[in-house]
Amino acid sequence: MGASSSSDQRVSSEQREAESLAAAAGALPMLRKAFSDLADPQTSAVPVASLQRRLSLCFDKPISSATRVPDSFSGLLENLGASIVDLFFVAEKGGLSWVEFLKGYVKCCGRMAASMVLSNLLRVFALAANKAGHQVDLQFESDEADCKVGGHLMPTDVLMLLWMCWTTLWSSKVCELPKGKAALFLPDIGCLVLSAVVSCADNGSSLDLWNFDILGSEVQLPAGKFVAWALATVPTLPDCYSQFVHEHLGNCSIPQDELEPSNSSSGDTTSVEASGAHLLTPGRAWAISLTVRNALREVILTHCFFSNCDKIEESLLYRSSLHGKGLNRFWSNTEGYLGPLLMLVSGYSGDSHEANTRDKKWVIGVLLQQGLESRDHFYGSPGNLYAVDPIFRAYLPSGKEKNFIYSHLHPSARVYEPHPKPVGLGFGGTIGNERIFIDEDFARITLRHHAVDKTYRSGPLFPNQGFLPVDAIISEVEVWGLGGTKAKEVQVSLKKREQLFTEQRRKVDLKTFASWEDSPEKMMMDMMNDPNSVRREDR
Repeated sequence: MGASSSSDQRVSSEQREAESLAAAAGALPMLRKAFSDLADPQTSAVPVASLQRRLSLCFDKPISSATRVPDSFSGLLENLGASIVDLFFVAEKGGLSWVEFLKGYVKCCGRMAASMVLSNLLRVFALAANKAGHQVDLQFESDEADCKVGGHLMPTDVLMLLWMCWTTLWSSKVCELPKGKAALFLPDIGCLVLSAVVSCADNGSSLDLWNFDILGSEVQLPAGKFVAWALATVPTLPDCYSQFVHEHLGNCSIPQDELEPSNSSSGDTTSVEASGAHLLTPGRAWAISLTVRNALREVILTHCFFSNCDKIEESLLYRSSLHGKGLNRFWSNTEGYLGPLLMLVSGYSGDSHEANTRDKKWVIGVLLQQGLESRDHFYGSPGNLYAVDPIFRAYLPSGKEKNFIYSHLHPSARVYEPHPKPVGLGFGGTIGNERIFIDEDFARITLRHHAVDKTYRSGPLFPNQGFLPVDAIISEVEVWGLGGTKAKEVQVSLKKREQLFTEQRRKVDLKTFASWEDSPEKMMMDMMNDPNSVRREDR
């Protein structure tokens, strides 16, 4: 009796601890429902095979317009569920009990340091890839999440890892769509792969980034350096995998055949082609979202999925090739928008007639937390600078200065200015010495070394930037509104109000000029006949 009582007390304490950890992760109600839906009524345990199927992804041939998809990638996705269950869910003979189910979730998605979540992600990727026949050279010192990771990754491994994270995120976002409405299209994420290669490889800075062959490269990236790169550059990357597990367990009540995306690729090809017409491609939008931790992350993620093309077009405020180049055209489309903004600029250095420079275009970005105002000094709240393509880097505020935005138009009333302020858009640095400055014609952009800027963190905005200012040619400028429908409605309302005031100012009230003596024509003729005559001044 005594032994039995002690055993019951031990199990009860173990269960309370597991439930407490699951509750701390905010998942206990969801896990109760998931266990109820998945458990076998006869054994009151979750069959391992059922959990594996729930966390698996099956596609025939994923499509990518950027590069060839490795043959083993489909197998990696198919083995994803089995790898997660094998690593984190320790099953008893009859299946997973309630306590083991909770423990598995906590090991996989519980509250832990970002480095531990990333270690779990690498562990899942390595096991799933090896099961699919793609050998990944990663070694883990122990089975604990906080162990050191050894070995190395190849550029192909990084591409497949990032695509796996993209697919898990995509799956958790589109599983609510009706069956047959979506297919797996893999975005161009070469800028992220090259960012890891340049940061981790010994000779990364000497590589030709515009002609780099990801699938054919034999460059080795030490695992320790890759972990450091991921935590610094894409800190929310592991959230894609943990969110996938959480969402798919939470949707256990939906039949499995409705959760699995369609293998058909018909109907979405035009959406993929249309997405490439913008500077903000799904891959670039995803890269930027991986650097954001606030509510803006979910807004940016809406630009990542091809099924949202119609909704995405609504948030495009300005595009130079569509609305015309110049600060006035830019201002007429962005003025009054009081929400966050994402601005992308494509350009190239050198002579516009040199083909080799035009082929080496780069893209930079600025994420702003507020709308733009016409001021002759710096203003604004903290934002981010980005080197977007061909290599991705994020430069967050340093906290040393607050020179975030400079947007100055010509004053409406012509007045003499002994020291006129530059007209254009600037970000970081100081007036006349901005880190990024776009002229009023939107024809050229000046990029300066990070040494002149204490507002944002240091680093180059495009490959081989150097120390001297670079005067480059602008190919395209885009501004995307991230404030939602409310910010757009406010902007439309302000524009209508301004248009009404403009029309009223243009109208002339003829009733005020009822006689010839009071008419402006007579006044002008009198001035021309005798300009020196004394006239009464109305006050």
